[in-house]
Amino acid sequence: MLSVIQRVTHANVMVDNSVIGEIKQGIVALVAIEKGDGETEAKQLIDRILNYRIFADADNKMNLSVKNVSGGLLLIPQFTLAANTKKGTRPSFTPAATPSVSKPLFEFTVHYAQQQYKTISSGQFGADMQVSLCNDGPVTFTLKTNNADS
Repeated sequence: MLSVIQRVTHANVMVDNSVIGEIKQGIVALVAIEKGDGETEAKQLIDRILNYRIFADADNKMNLSVKNVSGGLLLIPQFTLAANTKKGTRPSFTPAATPSVSKPLFEFTVHYAQQQYKTISSGQFGADMQVSLCNDGPVTFTLKTNNADS
C-alpha cells in the first residue's frame, strides 16, 4: 500500500456538495492499494500512520504522533497514487489493484483504523470527491508498505 500523508490544521471531503468526512488538526492520508496488497499491509500502514511522529513537541521537533496530539485522521482512497509514471506523458495504472479488490480492502483499512483510534473520518471509494485541507508546515510524507517491505 502507498500513502501520501499531510499534517493539516483542518480538512474535509465532500461528495455531491455534502461533507462526508472532516477533521480538525491531524493527518490527511491519501491511500492507494496496489496489486498484492492485503489486510496485513493495511494494518501495517494504519499502525505506521497513527504512530508517525510529525507533530512538534515543546522544543519544536517532530516527536509527536497524531495520537499524542489528539488529532484526527482523514483517509481518502486515491488509486492514482499507484500509477506508474516512469516513462511517457500518460500514467499507467497497471500497478493498482482492481476496484473489486481495492474497495473492500479500503473499507477494511477504515474499519481497522477506527478500532485503533477514535478520531477517524474517510472519503468514499469510487466517488468524485473534493478534498479541502490546510497543509500545516507544509509537512508531507510518502509511506509505502507492501509485500516486498514486510
